[in-house]
Amino acid sequence: MKYTVIIEKGNTSFGAYVPDLPGYVAVADSEVEVKTLIKEAIEFHIEGMKMDTKKIPKARTKSYELEIAL
Repeated sequence: MKYTVIIEKGNTSFGAYVPDLPGYVAVADSEVEVKTLIKEAIEFHIEGMKMDTKKIPKARTKSYELEIAL
């Protein structure tokens, strides 16, 4: 399954979150590191949900980049 991950660059770090999985966040010094951390967080939580026989949330969020002429 593919989930949309939003990455935001702050003044001193990068943050990531998953709109379809509320509460899933990661913060790191680099974009590469935050991608690794959010992937690990998602995998860990989904594995726990499977062990507890909970339903895995479907990916519903989509994103795209929209270019606006300035």
